[in-house]
Amino acid sequence: MTPTLSGRMQSRFVLLLIVGVPLTLVLGAVLPRPTATTTLSDMYEVFFAALVLVGVVGIVWELIYHGLQQFRWEKDWPTIFGLVTGIPEGIVVYLLLDRGFPWEFGDVPISLFLQMFILVWIAIWLIANGPLQIFFPRWRYQGGRFI
Repeated sequence: MTPTLSGRMQSRFVLLLIVGVPLTLVLGAVLPRPTATTTLSDMYEVFFAALVLVGVVGIVWELIYHGLQQFRWEKDWPTIFGLVTGIPEGIVVYLLLDRGFPWEFGDVPISLFLQMFILVWIAIWLIANGPLQIFFPRWRYQGGRFI
């Protein structure tokens, strides 16, 4: 299957919703707080802002990836590239959060962000490359589109 641009965007949003949100809820509750005054609400505020940024900034990333894929013969990435693309995306999302976008959080500890981002990214990648392809064959053969 070669995912289409709209299929990749749809898959990104659906996976963020069905995998990212529940995992973020769990991680916000179990990851250690950076300071004694950090509340669960503070953790969720930063984590969900990161999740929203991954979705919104992901639109730009998908357009960039789509342009780069046009130089490849099969117009697609090897599967491992889907995992590795988390590196530049994570850097951009962290820099945006740390610079106060979309709103000021104070100092976002990079170790806390990395724990959350890496766990969510790997979980989404694993679901997209395993169970999603098995249990939703129509998704596979419609270019990754849900609608």
